[in-house]
Amino acid sequence: MSEKSTSFSIKNWSQDDQPREKLLYKGKAALSDAELVAILIGSGNREESAVALCKRILASTENNLSELGRLSIKQLMEFKGIGEAKAITILAALELGRRRRGSEALERKTITSSKSVFELMQPEIGELPHEEFWIIYLNNSNKIIQKNQLSKGGITGTLVDVRLALKIALEVGAVGLILVHNHPSGTLKPSQADKNLTQKLKTAALSLDIKILDHLIITENSYFSFADESIL
Repeated sequence: MSEKSTSFSIKNWSQDDQPREKLLYKGKAALSDAELVAILIGSGNREESAVALCKRILASTENNLSELGRLSIKQLMEFKGIGEAKAITILAALELGRRRRGSEALERKTITSSKSVFELMQPEIGELPHEEFWIIYLNNSNKIIQKNQLSKGGITGTLVDVRLALKIALEVGAVGLILVHNHPSGTLKPSQADKNLTQKLKTAALSLDIKILDHLIITENSYFSFADESIL
């Protein structure tokens, strides 16, 4: 039995099949998602290697890393060979990847298009199970001064305090605002409430010589831009 349990250890594989060594000698781009996750967990179980186990875990999420990141610790631990420590390691690594993407987007600092807003905010709110409303505050060069979460709600909606939104704009000296919120349902069609809120903020902001430049609805993989659709 001991022979069987050790034969699946990565250490006993040929060097070309060992994920750590493969990364070291061939570079990180040469590894599959399963091999990268296998490096995180280090070992599999008595019946399968770490890579085989990770392939099975990824298959359960249709090989989608975003879906893998949504699994809970409890759900990961349902796979034989994944204990609490390994589950935490996987989720921590995926969260770091999500934050890195958000940081890289923020480093660009200048908003040039609706797509640049999507790239900035999708890692923040695109995969949330509840709705959040954010505002990006810009100077007269469309450079980001700061971005703030204005409200956090349920699956179907969230409330926004217009006075608070404009108070922050005045405090930071913003001349342009971009409104952003997510639709957990995945639909990109703006609701009547979305349109009403946009108009309400636009009217209030104009009285302070502040422009609402766009309002984006963001989902996991796409977005809807009020400005692009000429309904702002």
